[in-house]
Amino acid sequence: MFRRKLTALDYHNPAGFNCRDETEFRNFIVWLEDQKIRHYKIEDRGNLRNIHSDEWPKSFEKYLKDVNCPFKLEERQETVDWLLGLAVRLEYGDNAEKYKDSTPDGAKNTDNTGKSAEPLINLDVNNPDFKAGVMALANLLQIQRHDDYLVMLKAIRILVQERLTQDAVAKANQSKEGLPVALEKHILGFDTGDAVINEAAQILRLLHIEELRELQTKINEAIVAVQAIIADPKTDHRLGKVGR
Repeated sequence: MFRRKLTALDYHNPAGFNCRDETEFRNFIVWLEDQKIRHYKIEDRGNLRNIHSDEWPKSFEKYLKDVNCPFKLEERQETVDWLLGLAVRLEYGDNAEKYKDSTPDGAKNTDNTGKSAEPLINLDVNNPDFKAGVMALANLLQIQRHDDYLVMLKAIRILVQERLTQDAVAKANQSKEGLPVALEKHILGFDTGDAVINEAAQILRLLHIEELRELQTKINEAIVAVQAIIADPKTDHRLGKVGR
């Protein structure tokens, strides 16, 4: 998952790096700060370098806040990916002249006339800023988290199109005109012994039925949205094919 970025940063073991190994992970964070990010002054890196301390997680959590990482301590893979992205950007900034005239592999023989109009084709889904932005939108819109950030982006698009366009908002804001209901035509099914309470119970039952209908409508909308995502075949632009 991190191999390309680790290789770009000259990490000693890009193929075998395991962020789930606690000791390896802590050593990696120290290496990343010492060699690439260098956000702290040397004299301020003591707590981060003390990888055997019980207080290390707190020091690392503070470090994440100091570098403005959008992910939490528990989101280890996302955190590592974001820090690697930050390190790559800083590495490029330090060696801008070296990389200025570099041409990405696969782009050297690309015919400009063959570029697709698909807006997501040139999107770097591994960019930590992209992932952080999608995650922030998903949290804001209360969309279920998914391992594939493009799937989350598509779900966000569907929700925005369905609920947040001007027409959708205007429709939602329209007041519903209720129709008169003859309570005597609706059988309550039991008798409380009080006519007023019987009438109130009939009204509550009708309101409950209306709420159930609204809930069913929302469930149907959710099913349609999920089906739209599932039915959309995964496109791998790098392989030039559609489908898994």
